[in-house]
Amino acid sequence: HRMTNYFIFVAVETRKNILVAPLNWGLGHATRCIPIIRQLLAEGFQPIIASDGAALALLQREFPAHEHLVLPSYHIAYAKNPKNFKWKLLKNSPKTIAAIFEEKKLVRQWIAEYQLAGIISDNRLGVYSKKIPSVIITHQLTVLSGKTTWISSGLHRFFIQKFQECWVPDWGGAINLSGKLGHPEKLPNTTRYLGVLSRIQKKSVTTTIDYLIVLSGPEPQRSLLETKIREEMQHLDARIVVVRGVVEGAIQETHEPPFTTYNYLTSEGLTEMLNAAEVVICRSGYTTIMDLAKLGKKAFFIPTPGQYEQEYLAKRFHRDGMVPQCSQSDFTVQKLESLPFYKGLPKADEEKLPVDLFRLFEGK
Repeated sequence: HRMTNYFIFVAVETRKNILVAPLNWGLGHATRCIPIIRQLLAEGFQPIIASDGAALALLQREFPAHEHLVLPSYHIAYAKNPKNFKWKLLKNSPKTIAAIFEEKKLVRQWIAEYQLAGIISDNRLGVYSKKIPSVIITHQLTVLSGKTTWISSGLHRFFIQKFQECWVPDWGGAINLSGKLGHPEKLPNTTRYLGVLSRIQKKSVTTTIDYLIVLSGPEPQRSLLETKIREEMQHLDARIVVVRGVVEGAIQETHEPPFTTYNYLTSEGLTEMLNAAEVVICRSGYTTIMDLAKLGKKAFFIPTPGQYEQEYLAKRFHRDGMVPQCSQSDFTVQKLESLPFYKGLPKADEEKLPVDLFRLFEGK
């Protein structure tokens, strides 16, 4: 008995620690790391989760039993006027650069302190090391920023090259979700396409929600969209559920017909709602698009004003006759009448992550 206990103890102790660090920009980077963390656990690794703000809060709720570390904020702020979005990012760039240097310092400490065997960073540019295998998850091999796209893409490529592998959550072929974002003319030679990365499971359930409104992303645009949608849809004779995307304390549910409102939901709760919804009204954030493709859901996109990537994706799917879209300021309830004329996103079946996904971390 003692001998058996000893071997169990040794097996538990030798699980390799892998740092998983998503960027706190909306909740998408954190939520798409959930299937990666689950897979790490399934393969006997020990994930250590690091982020800041709402992204960290969400992962703490998803994986309460695991170690959680705080990384510095990138100070990503949205302007009230979408035309100023790029300049606001530029104005905050010294803070972002300082955060990247701070990250590098913390990673050096954590490698020693937690005996890390590997790093998985989701768009955190300073979370890598030359000492241990480091991977970056990004669907933005091209970073759209208007006339300065060549600069932003070149800068991003510079950081991507610091990592041993670059994981793109998308299909590698002509049918794909990210378009030119994840399929530039010249690919980094470390690129691996993972397929669609979603925490949401498809279920056969009865449709009990006519419109599910999923709000997300930084303020003030999140609140502006919520106000707009409530004004436009308040007289609709429909079953409407609003998920505000405000991660705070306990989950709260309120009823003000026709709206049932939740401040936020866990993966489990959101999975139930998405499966039960006829139509999803949401931002055209990339993680949301992957979730919808996995579920084969009808959607209506309202991109975050001034965010080039979301505007590009919404226009792309609209142009290809897949998903209707409009700008935040132009949204009216009448726009929803066009939904039956769109064919929906490319289908993502129950995909499994590559069997050798963590090959970099397998070495002794």
